Amino acid sequence: MRVHKLHEWQVSVPEAMQIQMSLARKIITKGDKLNPRLIAGIDISSPDAQGIARGAIVVLTYPEFTVLEVQVVEGKIAFPYIPGLLSFRESPLVLSAGERLRHTPDLVLVDGQGIAHPRRFGLASHLGLLFDLPTVGCAKSLLCGGHAPVGEEAGCYAELRDRGEVIGAALRTKTGMKPIYVSIGHKIDLATAIQWVMRCCQGYRVPEPIRLAHLAAAGKLSLESGFQGKLFV
Repeated sequence: MRVHKLHEWQVSVPEAMQIQMSLARKIITKGDKLNPRLIAGIDISSPDAQGIARGAIVVLTYPEFTVLEVQVVEGKIAFPYIPGLLSFRESPLVLSAGERLRHTPDLVLVDGQGIAHPRRFGLASHLGLLFDLPTVGCAKSLLCGGHAPVGEEAGCYAELRDRGEVIGAALRTKTGMKPIYVSIGHKIDLATAIQWVMRCCQGYRVPEPIRLAHLAAAGKLSLESGFQGKLFV
């Protein structure tokens, strides 16, 4: 899969913030009608004691949810942990995995924020521009903004607002479970993002593509499930 080079990765914290603010203006918050046949999930493991982490991309067929391809890249995390700048810490591993993909997905779900971010440019938005694909941020915790109470039934949601702007939604994906925070990554509108997140939830709190990417990043997705191997960088 093609990756577009938009900037250097060896940057300072102020430079990273400036890059985010500049690229945020390029995010497209609407898109063509989606009819995806291939949906990808992206997740990154936490670094171990040596600073080694795994970035994983899992491509599934839709609506079968059959694993078509898995790519995992393992390497040392170089950028420091700074809330709001996680895409500079995590993207390089994911991009390396993306370059190995033989199948280009029609939609990408990312474990992370999209525009629900102080500078409106979280990991899902960053990857959306780099891959030039429709992306959705699906985060398990809130980074900024607030929302009204969410109904208890699966499919209920409340708009997530920050400084008067709708930046996403708190979405109840499973009855009785905490909501997840859905936001536009790139080339999609919020209503469509919510719709596809719900369609991809197969009885779990998180969408199936992200759930499987989490297993792949943890080294728990078997060869029989479509595992294609690791690349060490």
